[in-house]
Amino acid sequence: MNRFHVAERALRRAAPHRLLEALCEVLVEQYAVSCVDLYMADYGLSVLQPVSVLPHTDEPISVHNTAPGRAFGSQEPFVEASEQGPRVHLPVTVRGDRLGVLTLSLPEESVSPDVLGELREIAEILGHEVIVAERDTDVYLQARRRSRLTLAAEMQWQLLPGRSCSRREYQIGAQLEPAYAIHGDNFDWSATADQLLLYVTNGMGEGIEASLLTNLGINALRNARRAGISIEDQAALADQAIYAQHRGSLHLSVLLLDFDLDSGRVRVVDAGSPRMMRMSAKGGVETVDLDAQLPLGMFEETDYVAQEFSVEPGDRLLFVSDGVYEVASPLGERYGEKALARAMTATRLLPAAEVPRAVLRELTVHRGRPMPDDDALVVCLDWYGR
Repeated sequence: MNRFHVAERALRRAAPHRLLEALCEVLVEQYAVSCVDLYMADYGLSVLQPVSVLPHTDEPISVHNTAPGRAFGSQEPFVEASEQGPRVHLPVTVRGDRLGVLTLSLPEESVSPDVLGELREIAEILGHEVIVAERDTDVYLQARRRSRLTLAAEMQWQLLPGRSCSRREYQIGAQLEPAYAIHGDNFDWSATADQLLLYVTNGMGEGIEASLLTNLGINALRNARRAGISIEDQAALADQAIYAQHRGSLHLSVLLLDFDLDSGRVRVVDAGSPRMMRMSAKGGVETVDLDAQLPLGMFEETDYVAQEFSVEPGDRLLFVSDGVYEVASPLGERYGEKALARAMTATRLLPAAEVPRAVLRELTVHRGRPMPDDDALVVCLDWYGR
């Protein structure tokens, strides 16, 4: 058995809270590693938090202008020279969802392309095991937070599928702000061999009320989706569930999109306020105009109709909640579609996973203060097609 498989077996057999310890033992023995550290990206994607025993005493590392941050941003191994010898920083990523960075100290003579390739695969296996382990331990979830989440934010983050996802046909990146006190905005996705379903929701209300509403709406949509029915019927069933609970006093705005991975045909139900913009491969930016229908839960037994458009290879779609396009500057200037078009152009060279944070940073500058008054949600989808 080669040493890569030794590491893989050790991770699969380790107790959920002991993944790092089990991996460290193997790496010391098989690769002569002298130091092993695992850093998890925090909810705001601004720092890398060390995985350690509570209370955490190690300092977080910025994702900007640091060696681990460089590996996290580029999603490539980065070798850092130091007085104690080379330090190798490896992205820990699962199907495009960027979890963090694994940092190792190696002997000088051990750093080679073959070894880096093996270690990169081990870091990927570690990522998969972390996702599985989170069902049984809070160690890795606790390491993701710089400060305590509000209860509403805890509920929202547990509802999300991830913050990024990649396949041959597309790449998705998404981010919510403020990360530690979000209200009702949300996103969800699910894919099969030939189909991608994407939901972008804009919740009504604040705090627990907003989070409960979003949880009801998203789980109603998932329940309908898993029954294999169309997006217009998914919207109708979720509408009925929300109306039955709140009798029209609360409602949920949502964009439901159904992408055909073969043809690029998109069926969409626009039930509210999330906005969609498209940038073509040539760089032109336009708003995708849709016929707005009633938000979910406003009236009993609302019928929804799907519209259609197509995406071409090289297209980038940007989805934002009203906490983005309605934000006013200190002078009262609305952020709006022109600013979003400029942001899409300015970030055109970034991968989809990096775009939401870049747009939210620009939004903070426009707002003139660090904390928003409302949730700000940005979802970016790059379409490659088949």
